[in-house]
Amino acid sequence: MFYTNRQIEFLKRYLIESIVQGKGGILLTVFVFTLMTFLLLSFDGGISIQTVVIGIVLAFVITVVTASIERKNPTSRFLGLGKTGYAKWAYFVYYIFGPFAIALYQSNVDVAKRIIFGNINPGIVKFHPRLRSEEGKTFLADSITLTPGTLTVDIDEDGYFYVHWIDVESDTPTEEQVCGPFAKWARRLFG
Repeated sequence: MFYTNRQIEFLKRYLIESIVQGKGGILLTVFVFTLMTFLLLSFDGGISIQTVVIGIVLAFVITVVTASIERKNPTSRFLGLGKTGYAKWAYFVYYIFGPFAIALYQSNVDVAKRIIFGNINPGIVKFHPRLRSEEGKTFLADSITLTPGTLTVDIDEDGYFYVHWIDVESDTPTEEQVCGPFAKWARRLFG
């Protein structure tokens, strides 16, 4: 993505205004998170000055793009940051490294056992997780699909999820049977 000089000047002014108006924390968070992620992913026993410079340039470009997107969308909507936004991010990080990681491990072991012993009963089930926001539905669908043994096939207009499940236990399963704690976490994070 290339910017004209006029667009670059506008983004510079926007970045400065954002910092003055108190939105700079979000942009600083994006910059630091991007830089740290790049440095962690490129770590090979040591970090060279070239890697740090590339990381800074990459983080700056991503921050500028984020600022241009953030300018079009309200802050609370784009990153979920506001008065309670940092708590949501903390919950999200806890979810990824806590309940999701545990469910991922358990489902990997379960699917491996089912493959070895041939104990599968696949099918598509329907359930309603009572989610209102599109972000929550996407979050839940991704969590279900990333877990071995389940795949989100569709979400209809009424909010019903259709999930291909490796071991269908009943014709009308509960959300807890299909996706464990994922729906509760989606409601907690996204409403």
